[in-house]
Amino acid sequence: TTPSTPVSTKTFKKSSSSKRKSSKNKIEPGSLTPPENWNKIYTLVEELRSDRTAPVDTDGAEALIEKHLGPKVFRFQVLIALMLSSQTKDAVVGESMRSLQKHGLTAQNIHRTSNVVLNALIYKVGFHNNKTKYIKQTAAILLDQYDGDIPKTAEQMIDVLPGVGPKMAYIVETVAWNVTTGIGIDTHMHRMFNQLKWVDTKLPEQTRVQMEGWLPRDKWGEINLLWVGFGQEVQQQKEKTLQKAISSTITTRPIQALELIQKLGVNVKKEAKKYGLEQEVRTIMEEGGTSK
Repeated sequence: TTPSTPVSTKTFKKSSSSKRKSSKNKIEPGSLTPPENWNKIYTLVEELRSDRTAPVDTDGAEALIEKHLGPKVFRFQVLIALMLSSQTKDAVVGESMRSLQKHGLTAQNIHRTSNVVLNALIYKVGFHNNKTKYIKQTAAILLDQYDGDIPKTAEQMIDVLPGVGPKMAYIVETVAWNVTTGIGIDTHMHRMFNQLKWVDTKLPEQTRVQMEGWLPRDKWGEINLLWVGFGQEVQQQKEKTLQKAISSTITTRPIQALELIQKLGVNVKKEAKKYGLEQEVRTIMEEGGTSK
């Protein structure tokens, strides 16, 4: 069996010190001036993501859960999917989640499962040894303190659960409880929001605080899935991203779409040539230049 009390005490100590550190220079939600024209870019990304075909759409936490097993199991699986996701591609998370589900992905069964067996089930994810330990400890804590359910707030998750930081906790809170008290920021979002000059930060947690300072609250719950998927496509699926940018059925603003992709680090002309889209892209860019 896995003792839960020492785990929980250790995690409280760790999280309370980090909370003290982050609360010094607190930025209140709504206190910052939004970047100019942010909403035009945001709605453009909504258009480019309307097909929902990024890796996160099929293998992200929201897509992987066995909803038919009831609300407690649903919430537990959301939590586990997010715990597996750090430093791991969504396709690998999806494969690992399916292995766990075949084994029996409930708090009770994971608590009964040996570390060796659990590690073998998730061995493809990044830092699988640490994640095995955290997941085992988490199952024990949930059974001991939450009747097998997960904490109701992101703040409690950060305080109590080992290996769960703000990014995971805010996404779990949104997906599992349909409540959003913060934005889950991953490395894709951190990079893109700095490239767009929406924030000026060194760390994802700083990006979260600055984004919450100006982004309307009704966007907080949706922004992660929307922008993580866009970041994946820009980084990993450049041909598809360019095709969507120039497709009149996807967006009415092709020149702005190409400019956005360029701003996010893609050499549009080079990639267009590589994928045989050079003529279409050149035509759109020339039209954009003459119409300005």
